[in-house]
Amino acid sequence: MEFDPTKYGPAVARILALDENGQRLMPLTCGPCSCEEARELIKTFKPGDLFPGLEEPEAPMAGLWLYFSCFEEAHRLAQDCETAEGELWHAILHRQEPDSGNAAYWFRKAGPHPIFTEVARAAVRVLRRIPDAEFRTGRWDPFAFIAFCDRARQQPGSTQERAAMEIQRVEWQILFDYSARPK
Repeated sequence: MEFDPTKYGPAVARILALDENGQRLMPLTCGPCSCEEARELIKTFKPGDLFPGLEEPEAPMAGLWLYFSCFEEAHRLAQDCETAEGELWHAILHRQEPDSGNAAYWFRKAGPHPIFTEVARAAVRVLRRIPDAEFRTGRWDPFAFIAFCDRARQQPGSTQERAAMEIQRVEWQILFDYSARPK
């Protein structure tokens, strides 16, 4: 998938342009917000302003906060989401916390999701470029990816960490695309 931030409107594109246009490799462990300018700009919008016409605009808004590593803001929105997309954002942010048990709970709650097929294909493409990474995929298994991220965190600078971050990026892009565009 070629990620194109302009598909989500000029305001979202402007926000994402503040940190690599949706191409940022997010850390496997949350830290400080990556861009204070983005944080201040996002605060000026309500979810429905950025994502009009969605049943639950809070879900992609949580994803937007998460992209910039603004954990608290992402968590506030995700914990109140009732769609599977909101639950997936909740799971991903807890994986980055890292709180593997909580992440697994939210992935179980979300259940199988239509994005999983595309995420699995994207993960295979990443792993072809990073052959030393020890993660096998055919179908997407978010629980195996939690464990992969846990191992990768213990190996800073490794091919494992790089692969996990690249897979995490495509997972973010695919889920953001799915949750940010009206069906």
